[in-house]
Amino acid sequence: MRLWPTGRVDYYRSVIRTTRAGARGGRRRAALAAVIFLGLLPLATSPSEARPADEEPGCGTTFPAYSRPAVTGSSTVLTDVPIAVSDGVVLRADISLPGGLPGPFPTSLTITGYSKSSGITNVGGGAGGGGGLVGHGYAVMTVDDRGTGTSAGSWDSWSPRTVADYDEVLDWIVAQPWSDGRVGTTGGSYMGITSLYAAASGHPAVKAVFATVPMADAYRDIVVGGGQVNTAFIPLWMGLVTGLSLLPNASPEVLAEHLLGIGQFQLPTLAAAVVGGGPVYDGPFWRQRSPIEFVDGITAPTFIVGGLDDLFQRGEPMLYERLADHTDARLLLGPWTHIAAGSGLPRDGVPAAGSLLLQWFDQHVLGLDTGADCIPPVTQYVRGHERYESASSWPVPDLTAARWHLRGDGTLTTGTPGGGEAGRQYLELPITGLCSRSTAQWLIGFLDQTPCATDNRLDELGSLTYTSEPFTTDTVINGPIEADIWVTTTGRDAVVSVAVSDVSPDGTSRGLTNGLLLASHRAVDPALSRFVDGQSVQPWHPFTQTAEQAVVPGRPMLLPVEVFPTSAAIAPGHRLRVTVAPYDVPHALPAAPAMLNTLGGTVTVLSDAAHPSSVVLPIVAAGAPARAAAATATGADAVAGADATARSGGASGAASGADDASEPAGSPIRRLPITGGHALGLVLPVLALGAVLLRRRLLRA
Repeated sequence: MRLWPTGRVDYYRSVIRTTRAGARGGRRRAALAAVIFLGLLPLATSPSEARPADEEPGCGTTFPAYSRPAVTGSSTVLTDVPIAVSDGVVLRADISLPGGLPGPFPTSLTITGYSKSSGITNVGGGAGGGGGLVGHGYAVMTVDDRGTGTSAGSWDSWSPRTVADYDEVLDWIVAQPWSDGRVGTTGGSYMGITSLYAAASGHPAVKAVFATVPMADAYRDIVVGGGQVNTAFIPLWMGLVTGLSLLPNASPEVLAEHLLGIGQFQLPTLAAAVVGGGPVYDGPFWRQRSPIEFVDGITAPTFIVGGLDDLFQRGEPMLYERLADHTDARLLLGPWTHIAAGSGLPRDGVPAAGSLLLQWFDQHVLGLDTGADCIPPVTQYVRGHERYESASSWPVPDLTAARWHLRGDGTLTTGTPGGGEAGRQYLELPITGLCSRSTAQWLIGFLDQTPCATDNRLDELGSLTYTSEPFTTDTVINGPIEADIWVTTTGRDAVVSVAVSDVSPDGTSRGLTNGLLLASHRAVDPALSRFVDGQSVQPWHPFTQTAEQAVVPGRPMLLPVEVFPTSAAIAPGHRLRVTVAPYDVPHALPAAPAMLNTLGGTVTVLSDAAHPSSVVLPIVAAGAPARAAAATATGADAVAGADATARSGGASGAASGADDASEPAGSPIRRLPITGGHALGLVLPVLALGAVLLRRRLLRA
């Protein structure tokens, strides 16, 4: 356990590591410098630096303990400090400097769209706003984003001009007399998103990122899921940003700019979405507002905290996957909704979020040896096991694809359907989804304490359910799921909503994850989809106007539904259930034109040999170790533990290769191109090793 000495210490000097872990880090940085000098890699770390922590000499499979006491109990607060950016707009910041210390200080930067004076900066169990870092010797700075709070300008949800502000804010920080030029970006939700954008500028001052519940792909993660407008969260979110930007704590001139901006961005965007205009399709507008399109520019070590029921459930592991391809990254996924991020920690050897933030920043911003190099690369809460388990990557290793078929009698089996099985029908009416896990998720956790959050049975009354026989072995599902639903409809479009749940012996149907798709957006790009064992587990839909496909009443069509990733174990005696419903209200509704094309249509879910509706599950292979994160806690900030192994198994299904987006059977996991992977990935570790050997030779000379 690492403890800092008490008393005043100059924490801001250059620290020379003497531990073996520090020496390893120094060698890796030397290798990196050589590679960059050769012009072969425009990144700040080599892939070898992001190798699994349990492969590092001296690392275990649990979180290393870390704690140090505060160095001051007071602070100096500067409010509404002006920061003029290049187009003349003045942003405003609040800055807390450690009291009684000479400085200069490293800086924790948070950029908010919720007004820095509102108090909504601490999403993520104490880690969101980094406020606790003041006592540990960091300057903590919160900036109102352009067009929000007391900052001037108009809000436009991460346009190029807004994102350009972040680089200029970093320049401003470096120039301040109280700054030592080192910055960590952090925040939760909106502030987690801005922390990624700020780091993606490539500014050399950014030494670390700690982003809690951040978005990856604006279109697919949240705004227009499955081609339908998010009617639960997006109006609430835009209303929150807009309302807080009109609070009377800014000057009249700034408030007038904010008010004018509403008519230029919020209202036109919402109106266009309702009538089926540009925002309901993917394209440059949403690519600009999707951090995953920019994180290749992040070279600083980055920690992503996400949630199994979070708004950004889909994108958080994909952010990690793309970051881990080129920089030092970590992923923690907990069993929480958006507003509850970080709740329940410390648990199972996983420290509290605020403790992880301190450990991450102390290591990468201050340059101390905190043991952060040995934090497991991926830690997920596994429902069913009801504990955190660690892995070396996401997707986790040793996955196999299991296909389960939706049968005409309402069962779910690994056997293929016969030729004469009848389909089942539902009427397209927006009444399903009102009391379900999905409701709790998309209302950001406000229904967490209601039965709807933990039992889907009431909602299932208006849906089609397909339920397996009780499982006989512990079966672990980990990753994204694809539901291949064959349907016909009497309408000119159709909505399919899919839920996957774990049914306990007492009948409780605990929702695990969901997905939905508008039939006219069923086109898939196989090159951008994800496969396991030749089976697509994550279809990639273009969602563009040119990719739309006509729906012909009565003609069978395959709808590959992307069901968001999860991690869950189906225990012996439990059953797996797939629910197919017409809508997921209040989560999402089609834009007006598509809504008119769906309402009142009769949809038949087909289950015959020619149209075998099914789901493809990513199953952790039988015998693969599940590394539990359990440890002996010695305090909220210090936990240590021992390795543990849990049994996991998988049910094998009949892998159908008949889908349009299939690969040859036996092919390995293939990453989405949008989530990383490049040809140099195999070569660069060798080059880095060569650089290390060259450096050793030069040092001996």
